[in-house]
Amino acid sequence: MTGILLLGGTTEASALARVLAVAGRDAVFSYAGRTARPVPQPLRMRLGGFGGVAGLVAYLRDEGISHVVDATHPFAAQMSRHAVAACAEAGVALCALERQPWQAGKGDNWIMVADMAAAVAALPEQGARVFLAIGKQNLDIFAAKPGNHYLLRLVDAPEAALPLPDTTVVLARGPFDGASDRALMLDHGISHIISKNAGGSGAEAKLIAARALGLPVVMIERPQVPERHILGCVDEVMAWLDHC
Repeated sequence: MTGILLLGGTTEASALARVLAVAGRDAVFSYAGRTARPVPQPLRMRLGGFGGVAGLVAYLRDEGISHVVDATHPFAAQMSRHAVAACAEAGVALCALERQPWQAGKGDNWIMVADMAAAVAALPEQGARVFLAIGKQNLDIFAAKPGNHYLLRLVDAPEAALPLPDTTVVLARGPFDGASDRALMLDHGISHIISKNAGGSGAEAKLIAARALGLPVVMIERPQVPERHILGCVDEVMAWLDHC
């Protein structure tokens, strides 16, 4: 049996976990631990970080891991970088199960930016009502424009005061649909959307709604990750596990 470490947290990771479980593969599902109520998985689960590259190398060796599948969020760049470095040092095979990024289509009004700082710069100084669809990380940088109202949609309730002075929080777990996201934006008078280019269907509803309402979307491009073997679907990963 192959010792597989599945770095998860995405819809694709959960789909792969189900296939691995049915196939009876020896695998462990790793969550970063940023969500208080992670989705249960049919594999052994591990919560929390590894302690950098050195900690991940030690884990791979201690647990007899021969294959790592990086199915983390496309913006979990630090984990992906650590996986590339640790697998190279430990001599472990690595692939990434990576969804394709979204592409602007007819009727979309996207403002492409390189990072969070550029997303902040793309907003008006005041008066905007912003659907800040980026999760709970990196909120503090938007405090540079306190004159705007920010709508946050989070899985877990904030444990501490938010760094934004004018904020509404909605608690919900995806996937979402275009009709409900359109209603959400109308209810809150949204004028701008900030989105990471995560790709996939689970979070695309906000883009469908923005298109229908003619709203601008500030789209943050994916961070750079070192070169690695990228696969696009669960079947490709299973074939790679059997032949790598």
